[in-house]
Amino acid sequence: MRAVARVVSLVPSLTEAVASSVPGALVGATDWCTHPAELDVPRIGGTKNPDVERIIDLAPDLVIANEEENREPDLAALRAAGLNVLVTEVRDVPQAFRELTRVIQACGGRSRPDWLDKAEAAWQAAPPLPGSRPTTAVVPIWRRPWMVLGRDTFAGDVLARLGVHHLYAGHAQRYPRIPLEELRAVGPDLVVLPDEPYRFAADDGPEAFPGLPCALVSGRLLTWYGPSLAEAPQVLGEALRAALR
Repeated sequence: MRAVARVVSLVPSLTEAVASSVPGALVGATDWCTHPAELDVPRIGGTKNPDVERIIDLAPDLVIANEEENREPDLAALRAAGLNVLVTEVRDVPQAFRELTRVIQACGGRSRPDWLDKAEAAWQAAPPLPGSRPTTAVVPIWRRPWMVLGRDTFAGDVLARLGVHHLYAGHAQRYPRIPLEELRAVGPDLVVLPDEPYRFAADDGPEAFPGLPCALVSGRLLTWYGPSLAEAPQVLGEALRAALR
């Protein structure tokens, strides 16, 4: 029987995946690791500003991280202290499934979790939005200044698989800053407003795009790669269709 590793997670998505698949493995997580709600482990700061000394004191067998969410200087400091750091890269849905499998195995998982099978099946069956062409969208992730999804993002691939083409998918930057006037002028069919990282809400976001349908969606379902992947295609699809009615 494989021993359960002592794991510190620096990524909310991966925290939820490991907690749901390898009970007892986690000994530390970030302040932003909100799922599962009952998770009770020491907190080690944010994804961008973890307390390196606190992590070292927890003596983990493995630290799990992500090349986008975590900073290389922090990861280098953990390696220099002799810790094993596994860094994931997730730019699309298939890659998310591969990386989740790798992480769960590295954390001591002895079998493939049911939620991962359900998530893959859900995405294989996910119907795109109706219409003869993809629905065009802009997808703000921040305001003051306005920032949107650009090239090569996991969230962009999630939307593409649901029949939504975001109009900055070919931008040179992954999260470009775009003036609001330009976002309005490109004429999207839809504005997709997630509730993280910026907490867009009914009274904070849609008013900036008069005359355009806006879909308020769960940022967790749009951007997290973990157990939420199983419900994401249905719930996101329903929110997008409702906004276009």
